[in-house]
Amino acid sequence: MGTTVELPREDVEPGETGQVRYAWRVLSLVCLAGLMTGLNNSSINIALPTIARHFDASATQAQWILLSFMLTNTVLMVVFGRLADIVGRREMYLFGVGLFSVMSVVAGFAPSADALIACRVVQAMAGAMLIANSGALVTAAFPRRLLGQGLGLYVASFSLAQLIGPSVGGIIVAGIGWQWLFWFNAPLGGICLLYGLRTLRRMPRSDEPLRLDIAGSLLVLFGLGSLLLAVSEVGPLGWDSPVVIGLLVVFLVAVPTFLFVERRSAYPVVDLATFRDPVVGFGVLAGLLATMSRFAVVLLMGLYFQTIRGDTPAVAGLKVLPLAAASVVASPAVGFLLKRTSARTLTVASNAILTVGLAILLAGLSSTTPYWLILVSTLIIGLGSGSFLPANSTAMLGGVPAHRLGITNAVRTMAQSSGVVLSTGIVLTIIAAPLPRDFREAIFHGTLSQVSGEAVEDLVTGYRWALSLMIAFSLMSLGVSLVGRRVNGPVDLNSPHATASPEPA
Repeated sequence: MGTTVELPREDVEPGETGQVRYAWRVLSLVCLAGLMTGLNNSSINIALPTIARHFDASATQAQWILLSFMLTNTVLMVVFGRLADIVGRREMYLFGVGLFSVMSVVAGFAPSADALIACRVVQAMAGAMLIANSGALVTAAFPRRLLGQGLGLYVASFSLAQLIGPSVGGIIVAGIGWQWLFWFNAPLGGICLLYGLRTLRRMPRSDEPLRLDIAGSLLVLFGLGSLLLAVSEVGPLGWDSPVVIGLLVVFLVAVPTFLFVERRSAYPVVDLATFRDPVVGFGVLAGLLATMSRFAVVLLMGLYFQTIRGDTPAVAGLKVLPLAAASVVASPAVGFLLKRTSARTLTVASNAILTVGLAILLAGLSSTTPYWLILVSTLIIGLGSGSFLPANSTAMLGGVPAHRLGITNAVRTMAQSSGVVLSTGIVLTIIAAPLPRDFREAIFHGTLSQVSGEAVEDLVTGYRWALSLMIAFSLMSLGVSLVGRRVNGPVDLNSPHATASPEPA
């Protein structure tokens, strides 16, 4: 743990040997903690049917095992990022590691689905503390000339978690039980906590008074939360239910109220002024729509293989692995391609590839689709998805002045996180819509193929509806990217005003 690695002489300038060694230790800590949190989240996608069966969870409860974490993390990320300036990034990061580890143990012992959802909310709070401070810790530790390398490896740790999470989750669930998806975090978290206490240096705190946009954060929570809850309750209650209507009214009221509050807030959750720049406006909108078209594919296919094809979690995890692998391969390839084409052209091409992959999957999807066809379509989706985010981020952030980079990246991250939450909630509701209400729980239990062949065909219809909507989002993102390319022109990464290495989410 205390061993240092001698770096090649050409990587170290005179007088900075100690700083570089410290920077690599910080990076190793942040990457290990990022791998822990990333694996925990991505593995749940495959394990959801097993967990739902264990608790005999309703369809709504099963959805909120996922949505509770996503929603809480989205709302609190910006809050904890600002709070860390006051209480200290080291202190908040280590507290987040400890809290995440403790709640992982508690989650494994959860006696009910509602208790597990509560544990996931607290886990998400801890995860927000980690994510909000990871990039800042790496940025503060590394010399400027090595920062791009450090941030690249930091992002790669999350990509690795997304790559291996479903497969690892399936194997663990099939072998020793879903509880170990949470319990394994305890020793990893303990190592991170001890290593962090020994490694992280205390950082100076800001003398400025704490200024948080509490009203804006609460409006995001109630607005997104009410919309998601309304969507998840449409199945069991129907659109004419007073509960669903009331939740939708809360959402419709929260949106204009949020815009009103943010315009007048000195420290807004979302700085609306950034949208006056068409570079940012088109980039954020394209990113939101693309996230809503691509994020839920791994979750949907994991459910497809278990619920429709009757596969075990381990087999389902291995079958969705190529999609994540293609995404991980495509992301670093963007840097190479940007030497030969503009970022906005690559954004348009990535959107087109993603749309083609979704269209192939939609055209061939049935209860008996051969795996090779699913493999081809998901590989194409992975290539488009993996290349879109870095290309769009570069196209957007590459033309932003340096003094606006931080707030612009925060807006981008907030929009992307919102897209993740919305796409998951909407898609899970749509796939269940064609089924009779009595069969909807069997979707999330992974047992529908054992219950009714007719219901399986209804679920395939729901999948086609969901994929059609995802294609519509992808086409809208493609249209926005095309308009942005025409309006904003190409991004010149050799310009002194350009930002070649956008900060990751």
